[in-house]
Amino acid sequence: MGFIEKISSIAGKTFTLWVLVFAAVAYILPEHFVWIGNYIVPLLGIVMFGMGLTLELSDFKEVFTRPKDVALGVIGHFVIMPLLAFLLAVGLNLPSEIAVGVILVGCCPSGTASNVMVFLARGNVALAVAIASVSTILAPIVTPLLILLFASKWIQISVGSLFLSIVQVVIIPLVLGFVVKRFFGKQAKAGAKAMPLVSVIAIVLIVAAVVAGSADRLAETGLLIFGVVILHNVLGFLIGFFFARLCGMDLAKQKAVAMEVGMQNSGLGVAIATAHFSPLAAVPSAIFSVWHNLSGSVLANIFSRMKDKTKTDTSVNNKLHV
Repeated sequence: MGFIEKISSIAGKTFTLWVLVFAAVAYILPEHFVWIGNYIVPLLGIVMFGMGLTLELSDFKEVFTRPKDVALGVIGHFVIMPLLAFLLAVGLNLPSEIAVGVILVGCCPSGTASNVMVFLARGNVALAVAIASVSTILAPIVTPLLILLFASKWIQISVGSLFLSIVQVVIIPLVLGFVVKRFFGKQAKAGAKAMPLVSVIAIVLIVAAVVAGSADRLAETGLLIFGVVILHNVLGFLIGFFFARLCGMDLAKQKAVAMEVGMQNSGLGVAIATAHFSPLAAVPSAIFSVWHNLSGSVLANIFSRMKDKTKTDTSVNNKLHV
């Protein structure tokens, strides 16, 4: 397992590179990757099963010890990103399929990599994990309703079928992973070491499948989608950060909320778009999957250098009083 763990670690650190490489190859040779589109749902299920293997009951402790902070983070996530997506779609007069795709990724729960970014940013990891976990559990109900609210202008939405899809793709694999860890702890712990590698392979294949399935349309709309995705993500980070500050949170919590607001479970967006909408509607989620890991890493580096001035001022005053 030591060898697999090392490979998993390397795969995790070079994730973005592999996504870019396979996306480029899939764009040039789409015929070799289109068939993977039939397996997007089970591939995402594997990723969510891996997330379930890492879940602990203690991850939800923050919900009960700091319910206000967790609630604000979840509300911020499910209000800011969908609303931003809708405003961008309307303001930029996006084509209907792209508009639906942008709104779809905006309505997804927090991204699976956000907790790692918060750790690198020296933010409040416990709060980040709680926000991500709660938003994921609420996704079967909240995500379809948000898609209905914001995307029905462009396309007919079936809330019931979206609910069933999210339960199938997210909740069932997540619960299975959690149950396996609960009853087969030793084996689950060993398996969890390989999950980063498995998750990277799954996400790389999902992105490649989406790019291959919409290669023709990407030539026309690729730059537009990329620009909208960047704007959506960056604005999400900024507004999430200042939203947390406005709510009176300290810097560590502001970092956590910013990351949890700005990073989406874009794999879920791909799965929903592929199953219910169109290949082009899945492209914003696929691009988001690549971009938010790049932008998240950069932001984590910036955040890690920031210090809480309030705490610094307090410590200085205490020294002066002494």
